[in-house]
Amino acid sequence: MDPPEPSQLTFESAQNIILRWDTTSSEQPRDRTIFDGGDRHEIHQYLNAVDEIQRSLESATLTEPDHQSKAKTAIRIAMARLEDEFRNLLTAHTSPIETDCLVDPNSSFRKHCRTNSSSDGSVLRAESFTDDEGLESRTCVSYRFATRICEIDSIPSDAISDLRSIAERMISAGYLRECVQVCLGVRRACVDASLVRLGIEKSSIDDIQRMEWENLETMIRWWIRAARVSIRMVFASEKRLCEQIFRDLGSSSIDDFCFVETVKGQALQLFNFAGAISISPRAPEKLFKILDLHDAMLDLLPDIEVVFESELSKMIRVEATEILSELTEAVRGILTEFENAVLNEPSKVAVPGGTIHPLTRYVMNYMCLITDYKQTLVDLIVSKPELRHSDDPTDVEFEVVEGRTPLASHLIWIIVILQSNLDGKSKHYKDPALAHLFMMNNVHYIVQKAKGFPDLKEMIGVGYLKKLSGKYRQLATSYQRSTWVKVMHCLRDEGLHGSGSFSGVSKSALRERFKSFNATFEEVHKTQATWLIPDAQLREELRIQISELLIPAYTSFLGRFRCYIESGKHPETFIKYSVEDLEADILDFFEGTSASQQQLKRRSQ
Repeated sequence: MDPPEPSQLTFESAQNIILRWDTTSSEQPRDRTIFDGGDRHEIHQYLNAVDEIQRSLESATLTEPDHQSKAKTAIRIAMARLEDEFRNLLTAHTSPIETDCLVDPNSSFRKHCRTNSSSDGSVLRAESFTDDEGLESRTCVSYRFATRICEIDSIPSDAISDLRSIAERMISAGYLRECVQVCLGVRRACVDASLVRLGIEKSSIDDIQRMEWENLETMIRWWIRAARVSIRMVFASEKRLCEQIFRDLGSSSIDDFCFVETVKGQALQLFNFAGAISISPRAPEKLFKILDLHDAMLDLLPDIEVVFESELSKMIRVEATEILSELTEAVRGILTEFENAVLNEPSKVAVPGGTIHPLTRYVMNYMCLITDYKQTLVDLIVSKPELRHSDDPTDVEFEVVEGRTPLASHLIWIIVILQSNLDGKSKHYKDPALAHLFMMNNVHYIVQKAKGFPDLKEMIGVGYLKKLSGKYRQLATSYQRSTWVKVMHCLRDEGLHGSGSFSGVSKSALRERFKSFNATFEEVHKTQATWLIPDAQLREELRIQISELLIPAYTSFLGRFRCYIESGKHPETFIKYSVEDLEADILDFFEGTSASQQQLKRRSQ
């Protein structure tokens, strides 16, 4: 049977229908609902009765005071009933977004999710569904759709139609405030529950800043995912729901007002976390997670502007933009702090054996990680590093190259101040040769590390890497001069010939010369076997250079003067090394081994 048309109802019959559902008159109406009963005839009849009473009031056909009073009473009763119906209907179809399928790819709910692209491909929609037993209605969407706005139709279309019908009558009767308040009460709780399931907790800035950074790192990873779901799914879907219920009813901004008032608190709470991180102390270890936050906010900003496009939601857009700006400043500030930390790192204890300093490893690994965020930092680093004046105590050099990006200049500047710090640390070595070896190791490590990461190599540039390569080779030469000049000095001919005879050789002077060579080489061998060159290729190159310098000179010296020693007593006392012995001992150099370890090594061979 079709529902009666509005014209078929008289004022009296409309009044009777409304009074029959008066919750204050009997217990029966309290236990029953009009819109959840499934009787469409009953629903239409009640709505028509409300329309008839409202028309009667507006048309001024009720001239008698008694009729006017009855009509107003009927409207009040009807509005109270419709308010309850609106609340019940909205509550019955309201549930938080199911988050299991957002984080668990094996969720049984995920396979049931149905999505549809909008006409321009920019918005996705997903519908609610029931689980495998048909027991529970849930709203779910795969997390992969959080890469763009995904509007979820969590309330069935027939329920939306009923909610809109109720809202239309309440607004027409002047009950806009009551209708909106019911919607806000139900939907705020739902949005709150969705964000709680996503892990968004209400915390003050002080609470967040008091947390250990290790815990915050985990929270940042979770927050990024939760923020994407919140903005692109939860808030976008809430906006759509408000439009479905309130669009074009009464004031043109009812739907927007309801949406903004529903999600404003949760949106600001969501951004509060990122804002607290952005103003936290600027320690270098925070850079990469803050960059992750920055990139996430930058990625979300276009969607924030779409979801919160209205004038009423301007404050949310402004808040997001300001937080992005604060994250940008945090990144720049941390990089400045990192520069200062590199330049002023205070450790004064020389690393044993002249090996690579932990600072060098830390800085270069840090720079390699920086290249993972190259695109972001290229946009953020907008000015070249501030250059040092010539009277600066660090006395570092920095070459300005046209066409080099500010980020590339910044990275090179970090290498420059790292070398300055390392140069200061090299002064803690008493042996100049070890100081040169230390600097050679560290500059070589810088070069090899940069070459091993294509992005870092590209930004630093082949030209600058060649310059650094030349520097560590120069340091290798300085090491050789500091160490081997005194050894080679023992193999000179000067001072070996007896006085008054050009061709004669002083055996006593020759014995002293061999003893001097033996003692000098032994000391060098004993000491420099404990020194360390971690890079096998560099270690082998330096050994070859030493061999090419020492072995020919010793072979020649031995060939010229051996006979004078062997013709005397106890020649083994003076000629302690054969050429083969020297070659074997050179292989011990730069292994970082003690004398006892060298002996064990020899015995095992």
